[in-house]
This record gives sequence, C-alpha cells and structure tokens, in this order.
Amino acid sequence: MKMLLVRKFRVLILMVFLVACTMHIMIDLLPRLERRGTEGRPGCSCPPPAAAPPRAAPRWPSKHTLRILQDFSAEPGSNLSSQSREAAERAAGGGGGGGGGGGGGAEGGGAVAATAARSRRLIAPGAPRPPPPAAAAPLAALFEHPLYRAALPPLADGDLLFNVNSDIRFNPRAAEQTEWQNEENEEFLPTGETSIDSYPNWLKFHIGINRYELYSRHNPAIEALLQDLVSQKITSVAMKSGGTQLKLIMTFQNYGQALFKPMKQTREQETPPDFFYFSDYERHNAEIAAFHLDRILDFRRVPPVAGRLVNMTREIRDVTRDKKLWRTFFISPANNICFYGECSYYCSTEHALCGKPDQIEGSLAAFLPDLSLAKRKTWRNPWRRSYHKRKKAEWEVDPDYCEEVKQTPPYDSGTRILDIMDMTVFDFLMGNMDRHHYETFEKFGNETFIIHLDNGRGFGKYSHDELSILVPLNQCCRIRKSTYLRLQLLAKEEYKLSLLMKESLLKDKIAPILYQPHLEAMDRRLRIVLKAVSDCIEKDGYDNVVENDFNTDVNTVTTER
Repeated sequence: MKMLLVRKFRVLILMVFLVACTMHIMIDLLPRLERRGTEGRPGCSCPPPAAAPPRAAPRWPSKHTLRILQDFSAEPGSNLSSQSREAAERAAGGGGGGGGGGGGGAEGGGAVAATAARSRRLIAPGAPRPPPPAAAAPLAALFEHPLYRAALPPLADGDLLFNVNSDIRFNPRAAEQTEWQNEENEEFLPTGETSIDSYPNWLKFHIGINRYELYSRHNPAIEALLQDLVSQKITSVAMKSGGTQLKLIMTFQNYGQALFKPMKQTREQETPPDFFYFSDYERHNAEIAAFHLDRILDFRRVPPVAGRLVNMTREIRDVTRDKKLWRTFFISPANNICFYGECSYYCSTEHALCGKPDQIEGSLAAFLPDLSLAKRKTWRNPWRRSYHKRKKAEWEVDPDYCEEVKQTPPYDSGTRILDIMDMTVFDFLMGNMDRHHYETFEKFGNETFIIHLDNGRGFGKYSHDELSILVPLNQCCRIRKSTYLRLQLLAKEEYKLSLLMKESLLKDKIAPILYQPHLEAMDRRLRIVLKAVSDCIEKDGYDNVVENDFNTDVNTVTTER
C-alpha cells in the first residue's frame, strides 16, 4: 500500500511538470501565432490592411556600439553626457527656442542635434567654433597683394636642391627598400607618361625645394600633399629615435613619410606657470598652426603639416614592426586603448596617450628629403637658452652680445643674421622659447634660408608674452624690409593676422586648431614687434635698421632672400 502511494505521488509530480512545460511553450508561441493570424486574417474575406513598414524589435545597443557612439572630445569625461547633448542642441539652434514645437519639430531638431554632436571636434567647452564662410576671403586678398607676389631671382642649376630629369618616371622599386611591402597598388609605377606629373606629391614637394624657399607660393602639390597626409593609408609605424617626447614616423601607401606628434593637451590648456620651457609639452596643434603662420608671413620655411584623427589599433598597433612600441599598448580602466612608447620625458603609464576609445588626434609633418640625398647642416642658435634651472645664457646678461655675433661666421656676411631676425619674429608670435638649433641645406652653403623645424612648444601661453624671445631683434636692430612691410600689413584691420590665421586654420581636418585667446595674442604680439622695430629706427635710423631686400620698386619687386 505504501509503495502504491509513492508511485501515485511520482506520477502526480511528473504530470505537474509536463503541464508547466506545456504552458511555457504555449506562452512563447502565442505572440507569434497571434501575429501570423493578424497578418493572414484566416477566415476573413475582407481585404488585408496596407502593410505597415517593418519595425525592428527594440534592443539595447551592444557594448561595442556604445563605445563607437562616444563623444570623442578632448575634455575630461569624454563619454556622451546630458551636458554634451544639450550643447549639441544649442548648436543646432533649438536650445533656447520654444519647447512646444510639435512632434515633427522635435524629430527635426533631434536629427540636427545628432548631426551637430557627430561633427564635434576634439576641443573642450568654451573654445571657438568655426564661423560661417565670409563673403570675401581676406586670405585670398592677402596673397594677391604685391608684397606676396614678389618674384625670386632667376634659378640656376646650383639653386635647385635636385636637378631632375623629367624623362625619368618614379619607380619606388628602384630603391630596393625591403620595408616597402605593399605591392597591391602600383599607381605610381611607369604608365607611359614622361612627365613629373607621375610623381607622388611628397616627391613633387622635394624636387621643388630651392635656395630661397621650401615651396613656392602657388605650388598645387602642397595642397595635394596636405590632403595626402590625412587620407593616405598608413602602412608602417616606428618610434623616432632621440628627442625628449614621443614622436612616430609614419609611412604611407605612396611611400611618403611624415612625423606624427600625438595630442597631449586640449586647445585651451596653458603651460603651467611653474613649468620650465624645456620640460613643457609638445603640442600637435602648435605644429599645424606654425605651418600656417609661416605661410602667412611669406617665409615658407616650415614643411607642410596637417592634422589627422588616427585609429590607434588599426593604424598604429597593427602595422608597427617596432616591438618596443607594440609592447607599450594596453587597455585603460575606462576601456580605452593607450600606449606610451619610449622617450626621455612623459613616456610612462602615468603619461600614456589614450584614445576615445581608440581614436587619437595628432599632427603629421611631411618629411624633408632623406639625408643621404640632401645633407643638412645643424647650427647652434646664437641666442640659445641655457636649458638649466639656474644658469643664464651669455646673451641674457650681455646687452652688446649681438656685436660679437655679427663678427662671427656665418653671421658676419650674407643674410644669415636677417634670417635669425625672421625666425625671432616667428617664434615670438607663437611664444616658442625652444629654439636651440636650426638647420640649412648643406648644398646651398651659407647663402640660403633657415628651416623652421620643431615648433611643438609654441602656443603654450596666450595670457603671457615672453619678451626674452625678442632679445635678438632688440640687440641687433636689423630686419628685412620685406618682413617689416608684411608685418605692418598684417597689423591693418583688413589684413588682421588673427583673422587670416583663423581662416587658414579652418581648412584643416581637425579644426578649430587654436583657442581664440591664442589668435588674439598674436595680434598683441605683432604690435610689440612693430614697436620694437620702431624704437630701433628711432635710435639708429631707418637705413641702418631696415635692410632693403628689394631689387626694384615694391609694386614690381624681386626679393633677394
């Protein structure tokens, strides 16, 4: 009897289990059967209703999707927040308007706000936004001014860095470089044409260098090269040896190379007042702005530089063969890709460069010709700083230091002392105190220009003007007439330097490049330079200060550079 009860109890438990399973199955299948019955309407002779557009079932985005949808801003807390969305809505024009615009208005405002949010640049709140394009372009007007149309002296063979046989077509295989592994795209191999047009833009830039300039004013290869710097596929990456901070050498699919300086600070961050000039960060946006300033001053002595947003995983880690660099990659607690490389300063886990999540902003400066093809000579800047916490350089304590410099080759003849004055003005406008050496092309001897390289420590302070940078000009009281006239022109309201810089920098892919106070500081510093020259003229006379480098009248000028 007891065994019978146990069996009945087991059967009861089994039946309850089967009923529960059947109910779960019916609950799962019922919505599908209802949906199918509604669509087919079996047993109903009425025509089926118009098909509604299919709507995907709501689902949470994946973790990967959420990371992609992050706001890649350079400010702390880079993830999308209510604050960043409200800023996007305000930028779209709906921030202070009426809230009862209806459903359609809300949809349109949301779309515009989303577009504004996607187009945000890597810059913290309060930084300038690109204005709408003006009706007249002051930059184009500037370059049409007679001072910017001066012709160079006739170029002889000895004035060209390279004497090119235009019948020879570019063939990268001829160099037999083992690191050139890409064999899929042969767009620059011989195709039958016999002109320099078959050369890549970086090579056109190299063969255009001459005794007087790195590139001509209207060389179309320069704009094309700037575009290449931001669009060419990166095929290999390596750390640059030497230097105090991390820099990467990037090689492109068209065999060009560029120096990459990653973003370390936001646009509005100033150099801390307790930092020495030699321990300051190098800024990627300073390199970009220096190229544009150099071109506006008509020096054309800075190699082309452009900003680019780089994928740290796909365009650095996955293509590098530098094991030392590869080993420094890691994932931060915020799930961002980071690396730090090897260098003298700021190359540690505490100073790692982190993406958002794996995108990082940086500057790419086109390489000059290889030293094996075009040797360069490195010169110690006579007004080099001591690079010491307590010691001062000789020029800082000797007011007559320039007289000693002018008696020392190569400053005792030629135009080198005037080149130093140009570089002084250039550095002062940027606030760059880190000009310890400079380079020239060895082929041209002492009669050539100074190459304005390594400008990353410019634009560090907009609230302070470092007057010690102007000491060479104050001590020597010499300046080119062409430089002086252009500085006077850029001080006029119609050719205001800050407006020209703002317009020029908007062409860059990661614009805005400079925080508005930096642009205003350049106008202030320009007035200081002109006042320094005016004081020199009052003291020594115009002819003893302003060196006439024009061969003829200014309206039909030919400059002796």
